[in-house]
Amino acid sequence: MTDIIVCMKQILDPEAPVSAFKIDPEAKRAVPPKGTPPVLNPNDENALEAALRIKDTQPTKITVISMGRQLARPVVKKSLAVGANELVLLEDDAFEDLDSYSAAYILAAAIKKLGKYDLILCGRQAADTDAGQVGSGIAEILGIPSITVAQKVEIGDGKVRVERVVSDGYEVIETSIPALVTTSNEIGDLRSPTMKAVMEAQKKQFTVWNAQDLEVEPSQERRANILKLFIPVHEVKVEIVEGESPEEAAENLALKLRENKIL
Repeated sequence: MTDIIVCMKQILDPEAPVSAFKIDPEAKRAVPPKGTPPVLNPNDENALEAALRIKDTQPTKITVISMGRQLARPVVKKSLAVGANELVLLEDDAFEDLDSYSAAYILAAAIKKLGKYDLILCGRQAADTDAGQVGSGIAEILGIPSITVAQKVEIGDGKVRVERVVSDGYEVIETSIPALVTTSNEIGDLRSPTMKAVMEAQKKQFTVWNAQDLEVEPSQERRANILKLFIPVHEVKVEIVEGESPEEAAENLALKLRENKIL
């Protein structure tokens, strides 16, 4: 039996209208838009799909870990609906607005508490911060090898074999297990659950651990502090360049571009 752990983050829906996106400048955090439920990070869904493809070919137990504050049960239980075996929620007020290191530290603590594992899968980055640091951070803390941006993941004979995306194609990398792999969107979208599976998933039991259960103090592990969080203001200025003829208009345009040091 292959034991796979998949780390999945609940985030604000990146497809929500821009007009619905608000920032609390005092708290330095994004405000959840009303009427728009959170979603699982799309890159983490790629990681779960990679785990499910392994499960399609060999006996596999998939445990999903999701961390945050007031996690939406219907959202995180989607992982059970598509085929994950167990769900562990790391839920605590202290688990909100973590930096990359403290998030990796807490997830690593949860993985240690779970015990045996062969492979840890994470998305290449979260769609809300785009930091791309947590997966590699977990591997560093656990002292295991890591491979990033995988488009294909296979496991067997005590090794994990990965097709890793590079600028002009992919490279094949192999390492011993246990190991951690971050997946890229080239893996493919997460499969859709059946309605029956969704209903059954809502009835399944899951585990909830808080900071005390994990014996962690997130505030002591923070390495970065947000100084300011804001929505950038884009100012657009339009100037019409005219001329008596197309040639004169072109000449005036060229002069204006030189004047503004664009040419």
